[in-house]
Amino acid sequence: MRAAVVDALGSGFALQDVDIAEPVGREVLVEVRASGLCHTDLTVATHAFGDFPPPVVLGHEIAGVVVAVGPDAGTFVTGDHVVGCLVQWCGHCPACLGGRVYQCGSPGTTLRDPLREEPRLSRAGRPLTQGMGLGGFAERALVHENQLTAVPRRLPFPQAALLGCGVLTGAGSVLNGARVAAGETVAVIGAGGVGLNALGAARIAGASRIVAVDVQDGKLRRALDFGATDVVNSATTDAVAAVRELTGGGVQHAFDIVGAGATTELALRMTALGGGVYVVGLAAGGGDLKLSLPRLLLQQKRIQGLIMGSGNPRRDIPRYADLYLRGRLNLDDLVSREIALDGIDAGYAALQDPDVARVVITSFQAGPAPGRT
Repeated sequence: MRAAVVDALGSGFALQDVDIAEPVGREVLVEVRASGLCHTDLTVATHAFGDFPPPVVLGHEIAGVVVAVGPDAGTFVTGDHVVGCLVQWCGHCPACLGGRVYQCGSPGTTLRDPLREEPRLSRAGRPLTQGMGLGGFAERALVHENQLTAVPRRLPFPQAALLGCGVLTGAGSVLNGARVAAGETVAVIGAGGVGLNALGAARIAGASRIVAVDVQDGKLRRALDFGATDVVNSATTDAVAAVRELTGGGVQHAFDIVGAGATTELALRMTALGGGVYVVGLAAGGGDLKLSLPRLLLQQKRIQGLIMGSGNPRRDIPRYADLYLRGRLNLDDLVSREIALDGIDAGYAALQDPDVARVVITSFQAGPAPGRT
């Protein structure tokens, strides 16, 4: 099959012929119909981030059709439409048994043993790293069934692909992590793909004031279509003062989608007494946060890191799919561009455009993809 391979950090995504194994155990072979471009994959492809050494096939926002199942897989049958998710969960540890699969204590059990088993992906007889257990920048993906969730067949593949990461993370941070209630106030710092989903979820939750904060006016204009009641450009405005004025003293929930020390500090300063700050993203290189413990104590604030929106994919992905099909969750405007498998480098470059929310691979043949460009 063909896959986009990263041979070395910073080398880009090169379309190559690779071999994919047959499904064994609880593995499922998926024909990939859509694969979203997430910034996390770009970070892995350009920096030493995570345990995904090159050569590696990345891509973790995937949707497709089941074409074969391993002998022990009991969740899916051929023809099912599925969404992949990077959350790897064993199903047996205390966290999994408690429904907190995003905190699984033994996530590696869903992968093949590279010392004892044939690798899932290889090239000329040499194993390739399968990014996040998915490797969705390819024509097919061989995945443990725990990383897949069935979705309705009427759900378009480009929109379905986004459910596995951008939607799960953004919407889940609001609905699962912070549990925003009707009438509460929210600020979202960073109005990219994940931030837009957080805004949409805040609207679904019934938040009374939803403030989008970003440094690009194009992103802020789009934020209004996803649920923001107000927008603040932090490059030209004192964002803390603006948010506090809009909400009468600060928000009850502030979501840092960017994940830099400066943006988390911004979130802390724009929350009200007893408010919560949720770190959702992680900027390249990370960052440090300096805290005044007396201020944190006296203002009774809390800071929480959230992974994948504290999501249980088998519970949440069908829920978000239903919200989209009922017209309550805007996924159509997230899909800004559709590209072919050999256009990943250009697709990531396009994400620098503030008018582009998400880029999705929908053609696995060389050349431009049909649909929106």
